[in-house]
Formats: sequence, C-alpha cells, structure tokens
Amino acid sequence: MSNELAYLSAVQALAGFQARQLSPLELLEAIITRAEATEPWINAFVDTYFEEALDRAREAGERYAAGTARPLEGLPIAAKDEPRIDGRRWTQGSLLFQDEIASGTDPITQRILDAGGIVHAHTTTPEFSMAIVTWSFLHGITRSPWNLAMTSGGSSGGSGASLAAGSSILATGSDIGGSIRIPASMNGVVGFKPPWGRVPEYWPWNREPYAASGPLGRTVADVVLLENAIAGPLDGDMYSAPPLELPSQFPPVSGMRIAMSPDLGYFSPESEIVDALEAAAGRLRGLGATVETVELDWTGRAADIAMTHLSFQSGAILRGSIPDTSDDRLTPYMREFFGRAPVSVEEWMESWRYGDEMYAGLQRTVFHAGYEALICPTLVTTSIPADLGHPDSGSTGDLGDMLDLVMTYPFNILGKLPVVNLPIGFAPRTGVPIGMQIVGPPDADPVPFRVALGLESSFGNIFEQHRPALGIDRPADRA
Repeated sequence: MSNELAYLSAVQALAGFQARQLSPLELLEAIITRAEATEPWINAFVDTYFEEALDRAREAGERYAAGTARPLEGLPIAAKDEPRIDGRRWTQGSLLFQDEIASGTDPITQRILDAGGIVHAHTTTPEFSMAIVTWSFLHGITRSPWNLAMTSGGSSGGSGASLAAGSSILATGSDIGGSIRIPASMNGVVGFKPPWGRVPEYWPWNREPYAASGPLGRTVADVVLLENAIAGPLDGDMYSAPPLELPSQFPPVSGMRIAMSPDLGYFSPESEIVDALEAAAGRLRGLGATVETVELDWTGRAADIAMTHLSFQSGAILRGSIPDTSDDRLTPYMREFFGRAPVSVEEWMESWRYGDEMYAGLQRTVFHAGYEALICPTLVTTSIPADLGHPDSGSTGDLGDMLDLVMTYPFNILGKLPVVNLPIGFAPRTGVPIGMQIVGPPDADPVPFRVALGLESSFGNIFEQHRPALGIDRPADRA
C-alpha cells in the first residue's frame, strides 16, 4: 500500500487530502519508506529533512481540518541542491562547498514553502549543475531507476530519479542546456523549461537568458500545478515575466498544426528514438491534429555558440565564487570547463547573432508557416552511462562532448521558448524511457501543455502501466 501511495499524482493526493480520505502524514510516511528503500540504489538525495517534514505534515493536516489549506499544502516536494533554503546546506554538488550553509532562500523554494509544500529532501546535481549526467566527487553517482547502469540525466538528475523511484511527489529543477528535460526524459517524467523570466531568480542568474528554473512531475497536470505556484513576477527582478496562470484544462489537440523535426537539422538520433517520435506523431494525428515533418536549417554551429555563451557568462558567474578554478577537488568536467580559452566580448556577441539566425529559421519553417508547435526528440540516445566522464569509468565526458548527446540546448539559445518534455515510450535496448520535446512560440506556455496533455490522454501515464524494477525488487538488476 505504501508504494501505491508513493506513486500518487500530486493532483490525486490533494484531492485525497481535501476529501479527508488521505492525510499528509500518511503520504509523507509512504514517501519516506520508499526513499529509505530506494536510496541505496539510485542515490537521488543529498540531504533529507524527514523529522521536520513529519512535523510540517501534521501541521498540514490541521490546515485541511481548519479549511486553510494552501495550493501545495502537504505535498512532499524534492528540491534540487541549487536554489537556496535559508539555514540548509547548499553544496551545489561540489567538495568546495560541502559545508556551506545557505543564507537566504531563493524565489522558487520560497514560493513552494509559502504555498504549503513540504521540502523533505535536497536532490543531487552534478558539480555546479554543469553536466548532462549526475555524479560528483561529493555525492557520488546518481542512477536511473529504470536501468541502474544508465544515468538519471543531468543536471536535475536527483529530482528526476526521485520522481521515478517514488520518493517524491513533485520536484524542482533548473535548465541552462537541458537540465530539466534531460533527466525528465531519462526517468520517464514530465519536465517543463519555462521561458526565460517566467520563474524569477535573484542576481546574478536573473541575468542569464539561457537559464530557467522549473517543475518536474509524473503527470502533465502535476507539472501545471507546481508551475503555477512558482511562476510570476518578483520585485527586484525586472526580467521576471508578467503573470500567466496555466489552466487546469486545455482544449483538445484536434485542429492543431504541429511541425515535427526528428533531427533539428543536424543531429542524428538513434532509430528507436525516431520511431517513438513518429509513433507519437501518429497518435496526435489520430487525435485530429495535423503533424508534418519540416526541415530546419540549423547546423552544428549551435553547439559552438552555446559553449561560447556558457563559457563567457555562466563561466564568469561561477568563477566569481571559486577561489581556484584549477583546484583538484573539482570534477574533470568542471576543470575542463574552466580551462577553456577565454571568450572575447566580440565572440560572445557573435554567438547572439547566430542565435537570432536560428530563431529566424524557426519562424520561417514553423511559426510563420502556420504551425502552432514543434515536436522533436529530447536525446540522441538513451545509452548514457551513469558514470560517463568519471575518472574510474575510463570514459571522457567534457561538457562540449556531452552536448552531442542531447537535443535540448538549442532551446536555451532561444530562451523565450517554452518547452515540455513528455515520455513517449521505452528504449528496447536499455529499458530507459524515451522523451519528446514539445516547443511553443515565445512566452506561449499553454501551447506545449495543450499538446502534452492531449498525448498523455492517449498514451496514458507511463507509471500507470510500468514501475521501475529496482534492486529491492529484482536484485540481479543492480549495476
């Protein structure tokens, strides 16, 4: 019974709370039981706050009894170890900050707490959230619950793995090159990269247009719920976007015109991923949408300009907090990142010019051609080892090489575009879920959710038919 409670959707849990058929305490106890059983296998949590969370759950039960429950009241929500919570450890996945205590709470976590959410754990991230896999010298390796040899994705890998394992109901992530969508894809959950500014940030990340904080959940409705709680303008952040409340219901996809690009012009996704995308397109057609393949004129230069921008802007932000960027306590991928050749202002400006060319091409091919949304794969492959780039693995994995495996970063270059990752199947070889990106026009957040909800209603939620077979159930599966 506890496993069934652990896999409730957030919307189902809230309905149970409101009907007094389930208490927040019962749900949290089930989540803790599941976490204690799964953590030795997946390593999704940095720190846990179970005793305090149990107290908050009891208080949430009292609020339901008094009729004063808030929008996320009593939901166990795992928070990525990137935004701060005042007085909590704030490692950012780095040995350099293993004893750092946060002073202040960042907007995304503050809004969750204000809405009654219970942060019962901090989730693992690669060092400074700068890899597509989640391992660090501080926290070790985080694995996909579907295949323990494979990565949970990065950088919000602990959040994705926790949701798939049933040790959280909702989770937070951040995305500067795909860090919400990659783990959402690898773990079979829904993830949303909001447009830049939709979820506000404090300095200096509010000035980083590639970056966005956002929600992950096991269903589309759950992600809508969390997004509505964390989005909206913030005093002091002039880049924060105007209010946009996502509805609980969306129109059917019938009548929509949707563009499909299996390769975004220059990627080479594996055939099983293309097959899953085409199957999803077929389902959309069955629901009454028109789906047509388009040819984008993007090239591999996009990867170069993404690295140029990240090295110039995000690199400068990170260097400001690290005394010695050659410190041997840093992971190889961070030492490689910091060791890249300096980027000039002129090179950085040129990266923006090519980004504008990419957007003009997208407009010509998709949005000005009468299509309302674009669908494409999230990853090139599902065969990404959990220890990719780890010194003990014998593999290399610097950030530039990692970008070859993911199809997410073009939509960080085009940071005002909202993007939902939706699970659409499983890879026959690895057993890992396959994700699809649904891209809307700038600031048109309801568009990808409309497509996602229509598809989810056709596919069904994958956790209704399948559950990860972790080592606690099948010991031979442990990698």
